[in-house]
Amino acid sequence: MSWLGIVLIVLGIWLAFKVTGCLLKVLVWGLVLLCAYWLLAPLLGLPWPPWSAAAPLPPT
Repeated sequence: MSWLGIVLIVLGIWLAFKVTGCLLKVLVWGLVLLCAYWLLAPLLGLPWPPWSAAAPLPPT
């Protein structure tokens, strides 16, 4: 294996770690925004999230 192959493997591993870190950061921010909406929606008069157990049932 030439030195170019070693450099490409190291670069690929480094980029994989960077992409994984970025995806985890986006996932955490999405979770933060989801929790903030779930907590603040009733206070701001917004509709309850549909997945919430406290969401009122539709009229029958």
